[in-house]
Amino acid sequence: MKKFLSVLLAVLMVLGISGCAQTESEREKQKFTKTYIDYFDTASVIVGYDYSQEEFDEKCVIIEEQLKHFHELYDIYNKYEGVNNVYTLNNEAGKAPVVVDADIIALFEFCREMYDLTGGKTNYAMGSVLSIWHRYREDGNYDYFSAEVPPMEMLENASAHCNIDDIIIDKENSTVFFADPDMKVDVGAIGKGYATERIAQQLEEMGVNNYTLNIGGNIRTLGSKADGTGWVAGIQNPDLTSEQTFLLKVAFSDLALVTSGSYQRYYYVGETKYHHIIDPETLFPKDTFAAVSILTPNSGVADAVSTACFNLTLEEGMALIESMENTEAMWVEPDGTIHYSSGFEAFIQPEE
Repeated sequence: MKKFLSVLLAVLMVLGISGCAQTESEREKQKFTKTYIDYFDTASVIVGYDYSQEEFDEKCVIIEEQLKHFHELYDIYNKYEGVNNVYTLNNEAGKAPVVVDADIIALFEFCREMYDLTGGKTNYAMGSVLSIWHRYREDGNYDYFSAEVPPMEMLENASAHCNIDDIIIDKENSTVFFADPDMKVDVGAIGKGYATERIAQQLEEMGVNNYTLNIGGNIRTLGSKADGTGWVAGIQNPDLTSEQTFLLKVAFSDLALVTSGSYQRYYYVGETKYHHIIDPETLFPKDTFAAVSILTPNSGVADAVSTACFNLTLEEGMALIESMENTEAMWVEPDGTIHYSSGFEAFIQPEE
């Protein structure tokens, strides 16, 4: 099922265009936008202020190459010719070590860091459990009247194969092996955010500024807008029946914004909604929050922490956020009650 954007960029500044500038310092930057729909099963929007369409397009060529690269490597549902990706590992790494691209090993190492940071609440080794929920969710969306909840016994049996220590990484030989042959990994909670961050870092190393990447709602800004003001993004109202599309708007620069919500991927069994964010302890979706948004410098961290905070209590999540530098969060309960970390409100834009 297609995963659509949960966060919409609102770029509010209109720049003038100088037609007679001769040097870069004399020229004014213009705003350009490009959209891709072929990667990470979502839409990706690139917005940049640059000196010409040609210069913007040159950067977009690099961005698209990297989107394709990471999309193919981190795909858990499809195989690609000549590529050993996460799908390959889930089918072969339980039999023998599989040689993989260094960017898979780098992602897995990052996933381990996020597992430790979140106390196991973001666990990429949960693929055996998540694959069951994915199958039941897809079947339920296909045929609403026969939708079912996975049997607890099936989930518990699968959870016996989620030990992160069974993922054996050999950096020297660039291989991954699953010590448990029934293990599967799922990088859905981290992969897109991690890929977004890697692309942003490459652009920063090239000196790119005044750009923003919105990869399926994973927003990562490079500097500010060309006039020095922050990028403005609306945080979507998780109540999709409301006339209020956005709960609020935030302005920020050199940060990532990621939201995890129960309104993004879900299905109904009778009158009960079951969303895609599964708690590692209960093996079921939690209904404590409708959405959690994270502001932090690293998009991969934002992705992982938003998932973790969705499954933590408010007190636990607040403690995690307050322990992290340059990180803020916003929690939305199902009834619309909003909670903020200590510094989040400083980013909120006044209503017009």
